Amino acid sequence: MNQKAVMFDQENQVFHLRNNEISYIIQFEEDGILNHLYFGKAITRYNGYKRYLRRDRGFSGNVPGNAERAYSKDTLPQEYSSHGSMDYRVPASLIRRENGSNLHDFRYFDFRIEAGKPELSGLPQSYVESDDEATTLIVVLKDRDQEIYLELVYTIYHDRPVVTRSARVLNKTAETIVVEKIASMQMDLTNSGIYDEVISLPGAHLRERQIQRESIHTGIQRFESRRGASSHQMNSFIALVNHDTNEFSGPAIGMHLVYSGNHAFELEKDQIDQVRVLTGINEYNFSWSLSSDDVFQTPEVLLTYSDQGLNGMSGSLHHLLRERVARGEHQLKERPILVNNWEATYFDFDSKKIEEIVDEAADLGIEMFVLDDCWFGHRDSDNSSLGDWFEYEGKLKDGLKGISDYVHDKGLQFGVWFEPEMISIDSKLYEAHSDYLMQEPNRTPSSSRDQHLLDMGRKDVRQAIEKQLCAILDEVPIDYIKWDMNRSLSDVYSIQLSPENQGEAAHRHILGVYELMENLIARYPNVLWEGCSGGGGRFDAGFLYYMPQSWPTDNTDAVERLKIQYGTSLAYPISSMTAHVSAVPNHQTERITSLKTRGDVAMSGVFGYELDLTELSVEEKTIVKAQVAQYQAIRPLIQFGEFYRLNSPFEGNVTAWMFVSEDKGEAFVMMARTLASAQPVFHEIFLTGLEETSCYQDQETNQRYFGDELMTLGVQVPDFYGDFQTATLHLKKVGEENDQ
Repeated sequence: MNQKAVMFDQENQVFHLRNNEISYIIQFEEDGILNHLYFGKAITRYNGYKRYLRRDRGFSGNVPGNAERAYSKDTLPQEYSSHGSMDYRVPASLIRRENGSNLHDFRYFDFRIEAGKPELSGLPQSYVESDDEATTLIVVLKDRDQEIYLELVYTIYHDRPVVTRSARVLNKTAETIVVEKIASMQMDLTNSGIYDEVISLPGAHLRERQIQRESIHTGIQRFESRRGASSHQMNSFIALVNHDTNEFSGPAIGMHLVYSGNHAFELEKDQIDQVRVLTGINEYNFSWSLSSDDVFQTPEVLLTYSDQGLNGMSGSLHHLLRERVARGEHQLKERPILVNNWEATYFDFDSKKIEEIVDEAADLGIEMFVLDDCWFGHRDSDNSSLGDWFEYEGKLKDGLKGISDYVHDKGLQFGVWFEPEMISIDSKLYEAHSDYLMQEPNRTPSSSRDQHLLDMGRKDVRQAIEKQLCAILDEVPIDYIKWDMNRSLSDVYSIQLSPENQGEAAHRHILGVYELMENLIARYPNVLWEGCSGGGGRFDAGFLYYMPQSWPTDNTDAVERLKIQYGTSLAYPISSMTAHVSAVPNHQTERITSLKTRGDVAMSGVFGYELDLTELSVEEKTIVKAQVAQYQAIRPLIQFGEFYRLNSPFEGNVTAWMFVSEDKGEAFVMMARTLASAQPVFHEIFLTGLEETSCYQDQETNQRYFGDELMTLGVQVPDFYGDFQTATLHLKKVGEENDQ
């Protein structure tokens, strides 16, 4: 154990979590109340001098058991709060006892320090590969009257600017208690002048993760999903920043909830401008019964701090999510270039059509073919067969294995689309097990896209689906699976739960999905799994624990993708973000863009195609071949290099970002201008992350530049003609200043 990673100052009752980059400091005030003191840039040592100032504030009552009028929970910057005890801000916890009371007052009881990082059973999480990588502090709080305990779990990585937090409720009473709200984390900030803005990632289907930046104002601000999944509408990430924070400078705290269900971030700026931040499972339609000796574990929160602006914050999150949340064989392996047949054929295909696309893919150098929807049950449209994960007899002349063999014989890998969490009324599964559908008995459930939700909280339902999927995967050689989920949850009711326990249904559903995915990835470790939910409806850190990449949006329009990919990069690594070239006019917007523009934007993610290759002209096929070869050459740089945002599409007409290799020997820049002008304003882009005294050569023109030139003088965005234009710059280091 790194003894200096978590230090306890007995005299001042202070815990100091520290590494070379960050410090997290908490302190016990009088009566065992745990206060938040600091999270930010590393402090060598804290000497316990900063006691919270006392002042008698009208209508802010006393701490129970302490008559000092100037000492109140209503203003103390706590680490974890509960309802009652005259703290009127939004509480982190609401726990109801059998007598109907939800009043609690948690005080210090014990603590322990452990090497490494404890596992969270049944939940996605960050992890360590050895115990000397992190240190964990567990602070135990107890209600002052009841045997109800809270364990606050803090893990600090030794070599990353990251602290993780979660909470556990332990019921040691003889009665059953009901948890009605339990946040994963609370942080009360007294320095609200530093963090006076919040960034969130709202959106919609086809317009996910748009960057929203707003002032933190007096009152409550809430960023949440009530849709049963992390959702297109509000991603499970926020950042606290200063009004002067930009991509390259200023303080930023990133907060990632590692969870795929209903979530909420709450900010409350109080009467004296202090800011409380909470995040965890959304208490909307949630409750959880705990019998005596039962425990409830919250999802984990990832906290990172940067004083190097949003790029610094994002870089830390990219590394953590890629290296210590994503897992498996494909975690750090280069991902193949694929073609998916969805926008090429939709539901209308046969073996001949699929083989023609595969033939073209092989000729163009594409590395994988993915067969999307409509190969199973009797599905010819989206109104049937979900839940029937057996082959559509006669759809493919030699069946799914025949297509798999054909693809593999052509030297490509083979992938298949599934939607395992859904059921159609028109299906064999529904005929046999109508009770598998999540709904209140004798009440007609709401449909969406003519599909309904399986109750994945039930083990028998999960086992039935798992058996079907395994029968396919054991029979057919499959290299990749796209796991889709094309609706929000509704009619959240489980027949396996008692009436008083229905508040558990949504969370049990998510836990069941996690268990099913865990079983499958363990059984088929060589498969590359890709998440999808109508695009980006469940693009979150929780899903990344099971699937190293996800489809971020069903919108394949290159222009709209600029904002979607830019916003997504704020919180997620490029290796998690797939991006495809599709046909024009684009199927979502009817916009026409050049194949170059579509390729340049898509090559800034895990690259692929989603169009009918057989309809390409000779000239277009030449361009595609060149794109494939170009991406193969830069793939390690794109998928695993350092990513920097340079110019935001949310702030103007020009978008730019770049990738830099770990050794700073190679860089790739993408620039886009959206709309043309008869009298254009010229733009310069200032690169970053290069070695100042090294010389870099443009791989297309052979022009040479020094790193400091590119970062200080910048590069000019070309004088484009026409709308929706892009350019790229591929640089490789060719020597040092003294060599020239």
